[in-house]
Amino acid sequence: MRVFGIAGYSGSGKTTLIGRIIVELKKINKTVSVIKHAHHEFDIDQPGKDSYKHRKAGACEVLVSSSRRWALIHELEKEDEPTIGQLLNFISKCDIVLVEGFKNGLFPKLEVCREGAKTPLLFKNDQTVKAIATDYKIETALPVFAITDYTSIAKFVHKEAVNSIGLK
Repeated sequence: MRVFGIAGYSGSGKTTLIGRIIVELKKINKTVSVIKHAHHEFDIDQPGKDSYKHRKAGACEVLVSSSRRWALIHELEKEDEPTIGQLLNFISKCDIVLVEGFKNGLFPKLEVCREGAKTPLLFKNDQTVKAIATDYKIETALPVFAITDYTSIAKFVHKEAVNSIGLK
């Protein structure tokens, strides 16, 4: 598996861009998985559902399965948050894993930024940022893509993704 990150501040368009990158990579027959970093508290199951009741009762893991999908919910009670390398062990074999968030991860990233957000630029202090997708002009030696140039961005991501073995 190969890994490439999409980083930026909240509201920059990371999720939308990842969706479009997936579409472009699927066009060239690549299998794609995503690891998304979320804020501290999040639930993928809903109050009233059996999985929620089991987790709230104290189960350390709840696996929900159907004929269409399965999901594993693992509670981190006294454990540290897993590293990206540890999380990659849970991903089934695929061609490329896109990582949303994990700004401090040591893997190549595309920075997503918008002029209206007025947020600091990550690439100035992060050597792992290899390119930028934006809606405004940025002065840098790095490749800069229009945030809607999905085909070019996907080609770049595919070319620059690194083997996940080094991230274990």
